[in-house]
Amino acid sequence: MITATLLFLVLLTLIVFSVRERVRLRVGRRYRSQKMWEVEPRSTPVSEAIVSLVGMAGGIYLSLILLFTFLDVVVPNKIRLGQVEMDPLAAFAIGLAVLQPFFIRLWSFIRGRFES
Repeated sequence: MITATLLFLVLLTLIVFSVRERVRLRVGRRYRSQKMWEVEPRSTPVSEAIVSLVGMAGGIYLSLILLFTFLDVVVPNKIRLGQVEMDPLAAFAIGLAVLQPFFIRLWSFIRGRFES
């Protein structure tokens, strides 16, 4: 029980930091100012970052499914971490999507150091 709760809190913390980093990466974009009486939903940097995170994880997941199906690799349906059961490919896809903005920042830092 404690392991599952701890795993959930760590995953939730990583997702929050990933969304925050995605918002920082979109500094050049400003969300559109709209009039108060318009009914259209507003697009904020946080909502765009969450959509980006979910879209990236979904794309990675579909790519992994296609790759493993093409290569005929057998992957277990579920893995168990404490009390939590999950699809290993989905967990890996979410993990990569959460880490992606940090890799982008690290890559731009390394590239900036060598270009100077």
